[in-house]
Amino acid sequence: MNVPLVLSHFLDRAALLYGDKKAIIGDDKVLTYLELNGRVNQLSNGLRDIGVKKGDKVAYLAPNSIEMLEGFYGVFQLGAVIVPLNIRLKPADYVFILNHSESKVLFVDQELYHLISPVKDELESVEHIIVHYKDEEINETDYNHWLERYDNKCFNRESVDENDVSSLLYTSGTTGNPKGVMLTHRNNYLHALGAMHHFRVNDRDTYLHVLPMFHVNGWGAPFYYTANGATQVCLRKTSPEMIFDALQKHKVSIMHMAPTVLNSLFQYYERNVPNIEQDIRIVVAGSAPPPAFVTRVEKELGWEFIQIYGMTESTPVSLISLIRSEFDDLPEKEKYRMKAKAGYPIIGSEVKVIHDNGEEVAHDGVDIGELIVRSHGVMLGYWKNEEATSQTLINGWLHTGDMATIDENGNVDIVDRKKDIIISGGENISSIEVEGILYEHPDILEAAVIAVPHEKWGETPHAFIVPKMGVELTEDDIKAFTREKLAHFKSVTSVSFVDELPKTASGKIQKIHLRNDYWESKGKTGRFVN
Repeated sequence: MNVPLVLSHFLDRAALLYGDKKAIIGDDKVLTYLELNGRVNQLSNGLRDIGVKKGDKVAYLAPNSIEMLEGFYGVFQLGAVIVPLNIRLKPADYVFILNHSESKVLFVDQELYHLISPVKDELESVEHIIVHYKDEEINETDYNHWLERYDNKCFNRESVDENDVSSLLYTSGTTGNPKGVMLTHRNNYLHALGAMHHFRVNDRDTYLHVLPMFHVNGWGAPFYYTANGATQVCLRKTSPEMIFDALQKHKVSIMHMAPTVLNSLFQYYERNVPNIEQDIRIVVAGSAPPPAFVTRVEKELGWEFIQIYGMTESTPVSLISLIRSEFDDLPEKEKYRMKAKAGYPIIGSEVKVIHDNGEEVAHDGVDIGELIVRSHGVMLGYWKNEEATSQTLINGWLHTGDMATIDENGNVDIVDRKKDIIISGGENISSIEVEGILYEHPDILEAAVIAVPHEKWGETPHAFIVPKMGVELTEDDIKAFTREKLAHFKSVTSVSFVDELPKTASGKIQKIHLRNDYWESKGKTGRFVN
C-alpha cells in the first residue's frame, strides 16, 4: 500500500527519533519534539471541538513564534488548510483575505490584535478568534487557557490525501487584490525533500527563523527542519542585534533572509565585529545581488552564501546557485559571479526561458525571455480565480512573469520583471494596487508606479504623477497620502511630476519608457530591458 505524502509525517519522525531533543526555542520557552507534538495534539483536539472539519480554513496572524509553528501541524492533522497572513498589511487587507479564503478560525497574536479589532464586524466566515499571549482587557479566547483543556497524548487524525490542499497563501499580483495560492501536501512534502538536500539540512543544524513563516521561503522551514530534527529558534521581532545575539547564544548554523536583512547585518558587523565561531550558511532570495556583495558575505563574514529563486506559486524554490564540482577550478571572481545568478534547477524542477512564441532563448546569457517552471512544487491553482489560474498555468508550465537569460552552463539570470511587481524588502508589491490608491487623490489626473532601486529595501515604489489642471502637489503630499492608505512598505518613496504619461495607441501606459526616462534623469541609460 502506498503511503501518502502528508506533512504530518515530518513531526511524527522528529518525535520518534529526536523526541527529547530541543525542538523549538522561543522568547521564554523551550520545547522538545515530544512536547511540541503534545501541544500539536492539544491544538488539533481543540480545533475539532470548536467545529473545524477537513477542508476548513484556519488563519494565523502571528510573528515567528512557537504558537505559529505548532499551528502548521495542528491544522494538518484535521485535514484543514492553514492560511498564514502577512503581518504588515492594513485591516482592510485582512477583511478581503479572511472573507475570500472563507477562514473559519483566526489565531492572532496580542501584538497584532489591533489590526483585527477595527474590522471584526466585517469578517463574514470567522466564527472564533483565539489570541496568543492575550491581555486581560481583551474579550477574546486566550490561547494557552483554551489549549490546556485538551488531551495531548493522541489525536485521531482525519484521512488526508497527498493531493489535498494544505496551505492557502495570499500573494500580491498584477491586480489590486491578492490571490490565494493553493499548495497541496504533495507540493510541500516533495519541495521539502528537495530543499533539505540542497541546503544540506541535518539534525546537527540550528535554524534561526529570520524570514516570517507567512513569507515565501519562510513557511517551508517548519517542514524540512522539523523532519530532520534540527533545533529551531523563533524570534518574534528581528534586528541585527537580536540576530547576532541568537547566533552567539544558540550557535545558529543556517538562516533564510531577504537581501535587505543581510545588508543590515553587514552594517551592524562593521560597527561591532561580533565573534561568531561556528560555520554559517545563509539562504538568500529576492533581487539578485551583485557579485561584490556575495564576495563580502563569504570573505568578510565567512558565511556560505546560497542564492535561490522561487515564488509562492512554486512552493517556492525552483533555482539554486551553488557551485557545481565541475566549476571548482574557475577563478574566484567568476565563481562569485555565478553565485550571484538565480542558478540552476533544484531536484524535481524543470525550467525554460522562452520567447513570446514559445521558442526557447539561446543559451548564451544574452537572449532574453520569460522564465517558466514545471515541477512537483507548482501550485494547484489560485483559490476561486480560474481566470488567473489559466493565465499562469499553461500546458503544465508555470509562467513566472520574470524575464531572464540562461547561459551555456544552464544558469538562469533574472533581468527584469515582466508584470511590474515591485520587490521591496523581500515583499511583493502590486504597482496597480498603489496606482489605484493614487487615483483616489482628488488632485491626481493620472498615475503610474514603477520600481526604483533603494539602498536599504532593494526596490521601492516610485510614482509618476500628472496633476489636474490648476492644482499644485508636492512629493510630500503624495508620500503622506499613500502612507495613510496603504501598508507602509507599499507606500511611495519618491515622485516625478510630469505633463503626460507615454501611452500606446490603445491607451496603455508604457512603463518601459518611464523606466528609461527615470534612468536618463539620473544620468544613466540602458538599465531596463523591454
